[in-house]
Amino acid sequence: MTQGTRATAAEPLRLAEGIQGIVSDWSSDQRAFKNVPWGKAMMWIFLLSDTFIFSSFLISYMTVRMSTTDPWPNPSEVFALTLFGHKIPLILIAIMTFVLISSSGTMAMAVNFGYRKDRVKTFVLLLVTAALGATFVGMQAFEWTKLIVDEGIRPWGNPLGAAQFGSTFFMITGFHGTHVSIGVIFLLIVATKVIRGDLDHERPGFMTGRKGKYEIVEIMGLYWHFVDLVWVFIFAVFYLW
Repeated sequence: MTQGTRATAAEPLRLAEGIQGIVSDWSSDQRAFKNVPWGKAMMWIFLLSDTFIFSSFLISYMTVRMSTTDPWPNPSEVFALTLFGHKIPLILIAIMTFVLISSSGTMAMAVNFGYRKDRVKTFVLLLVTAALGATFVGMQAFEWTKLIVDEGIRPWGNPLGAAQFGSTFFMITGFHGTHVSIGVIFLLIVATKVIRGDLDHERPGFMTGRKGKYEIVEIMGLYWHFVDLVWVFIFAVFYLW
């Protein structure tokens, strides 16, 4: 039988052929991660677990909304802003969505320039991504303030209708906003390491990978794209339904 060949850094992993290859594929899940950095694999596992959490929140929200007997507030009215004497429905939410989706573009560009080892452009794009994320969190704080102060909505009560509206809103958007805030902090940390050359010289410290490797930028990109994707589902399920 043909023996499997162990991969090196210069060549891809070659699997065994025939029955031995089938047995090897099913008996060793190490092979699935043979050429994947541990940091990237751990990030994928974390995102998978986070997917279950957000899915549980959104499914719980849909269950509560369909089962409650009290009238559910109209999101187009609750989240409307008055500009120049006219109430514009969901205008703030639309801007927040545009800002967060735009940050995905700058993050993808940062990963691209990171693997080109262009420190300056990677640093700038990481800062722009962090700035867009911070802007999103700031607008979310404004949204929360408006609902709490102007509308009187609380996690335990809602003068506009079903009490579950406040609890589900603050739970889902608060959990997502926490993810964005944490992402902004780590983006700033990675940006600092990039511009100082820590990734080029393998200086010891927090979140420093192998010499000349910008994998940490891609790992942050995975996290950030996940946060953006989750917001698309929140926007569709909570604000448009």
